[in-house]
Amino acid sequence: AANHALGDLYAMGAQPHSATAIATVPPGLAIKLQDTMQQMMGGAIDVLNAAGCALVGGHTGEGAELALGFAVNGLIDADLQGLLRKGGLRLGDVLVLTKPLGTGCLLAAHALGRAKGRWIDGALACMDISSQSAAEVLRSHGAGACTDVTGFGLHGHLREMAQASGVRVRLHLDAVPALDGALETLRAGIQSSLHQANAAYGMGNAEIIELSPSNSQHPNHALLFDPQTAGGLLAGVPAAQADACVAALHAAGYAQACVIGAVASDSSPVPLYRDNPSAR
Repeated sequence: AANHALGDLYAMGAQPHSATAIATVPPGLAIKLQDTMQQMMGGAIDVLNAAGCALVGGHTGEGAELALGFAVNGLIDADLQGLLRKGGLRLGDVLVLTKPLGTGCLLAAHALGRAKGRWIDGALACMDISSQSAAEVLRSHGAGACTDVTGFGLHGHLREMAQASGVRVRLHLDAVPALDGALETLRAGIQSSLHQANAAYGMGNAEIIELSPSNSQHPNHALLFDPQTAGGLLAGVPAAQADACVAALHAAGYAQACVIGAVASDSSPVPLYRDNPSAR
């Protein structure tokens, strides 16, 4: 939850400063509630402290389901030179994604008791990876636009970037990385509760996002609409910097970071990158 909240700041090039929490715990014995809160907030504080972000307050309450979220504040230089926006995609940029997709469907499968333990372990490990270093790598390789991939799924967040930038983008389905078990889960018809809304929102956007191949039966197609928790960063990076950027992300611990597409124009060809081994 803390990584999920901080991702918004990293996507904008901001330095985390402070956070407030809202926590909901199911009713129970006071000693059990205290233990649950200590575990939840202990993990969160570890993440926030590592980011230099002070937890300064918040609220707790009782509810039917366990829940935890944060409102985070960040700082950036007054000249805004380091600020990244969704609307900064440029012709000649390629699209770099720092984490694989699939947390939504995997957590849905887990809730149904239909996920393998190693799938959930992998998803949790991925969500536990901070995007702080990824943001630094992307900025150092000329990123002009960035967002974090969360509830709207890859397709929804990419649409926001393309619309804000006034460009078309071409997304290479073969290159989109998936968490272990995600494709098997989607093939079994198990989806997050947000999946259908994301898919409905994404229909009819071929003028903004061109899929290559343009095949709704492609194994990775459904993955585009899977909502992410603590998902990766999606950025536009100059094509000349793409290989060095992906190599630096791999060295920083983002093992499945790869180029998944490019800003396109009707008259210019778009290169297909397959830096992710699983896409080969």
